[in-house]
Amino acid sequence: MSEGAFHVHGPHDHELEHAAHSRDPFAGRIAVMTAIFATVGALFGYMSGATQSDALLYKNDAAIKKTEASDQWNFYQAKSGKQNLAELGAVLATADAAEKFRGEAKRYSDEKAEIMKEAKKLEEQAKAADAQSESSMHVHHRWAQATTLIQIAIALAAITLLTRNAQLKYFSYAIAGGSLVLGALATLHI
Repeated sequence: MSEGAFHVHGPHDHELEHAAHSRDPFAGRIAVMTAIFATVGALFGYMSGATQSDALLYKNDAAIKKTEASDQWNFYQAKSGKQNLAELGAVLATADAAEKFRGEAKRYSDEKAEIMKEAKKLEEQAKAADAQSESSMHVHHRWAQATTLIQIAIALAAITLLTRNAQLKYFSYAIAGGSLVLGALATLHI
C-alpha cells in the first residue's frame, strides 16, 4: 500500500496473494492454474481483437470497391446515353454528319466495353473482400468464445480456492479445455 492512499484488492486477488505466500499446496496449485488461465485468456483476447480488426478492414475494402464499381456503372450509363444520342444523330443526319455520328457511337460502344470490364472486376474484388470479412468474423467469434470460456474457468478457479472444493477444480479444468479446443478451431480457421 502506498503512503496516504488506499489500495483495495478484490476477494480473488486477496486469496491469490495469500495462496502465493502460504505453504498450502492446494492453494498454490490453484494460484498457478489461475495464472496460466489468465495468460491464455490474454492471448485469446488479443487474437479476438486482431481478427475483429481484420474483419472490419476487409468490410471497409468491400465498401470502397462497391462504391468504385457503382461509379463505373454510372460512367457506363452516361456512355450509353451518349451512344444512343450519337446513333440517333446518325439516323437523322445527312451523309457526312451521319458518318461522324456512327464513329462516335462506335467509340462509345468500345469505351463501354472497357468500363464494364472494370466495373465487373471491382464487383468481384468487393465480393472477395466481403468473403474475407465474413471469414475473419467467424474466426473472431471463435476467439471470443474461447476467451469467454477461459474467463469462466478463471472464475471457477477463484470459487474453488474460496470454497476449497476439489471437484470444482476439475470442472474449471474442463471449461479451460473447452476454451483450448475453441482456440485451436480459431487457429485452424474452422
